[in-house]
Amino acid sequence: MRIREGFRVQSVGDENIILLQGTYGIDTTKIVSLNETALLLWNLYRDKEFTKDQIASTLIKEFGVREELAVRDASLWIDALVRNGFIEQ
Repeated sequence: MRIREGFRVQSVGDENIILLQGTYGIDTTKIVSLNETALLLWNLYRDKEFTKDQIASTLIKEFGVREELAVRDASLWIDALVRNGFIEQ
């Protein structure tokens, strides 16, 4: 899977929100904000293929979390991106 092309992250105040570049009239009633961990994953994987296991490994390496927690959090991150249409599978 990979993050769809055309999306970028914009910092607005203390928030990091995902925008579709070049699109006017975007429905702003639904804004996706990334916390620091989600932003790190987005930046690391935005231009490449990845798996849930790779995301979990990154969480373990970067934050020293247990494998069970890393796998759960990787699934949650991927599910949120899929639910909002940011990932191609």
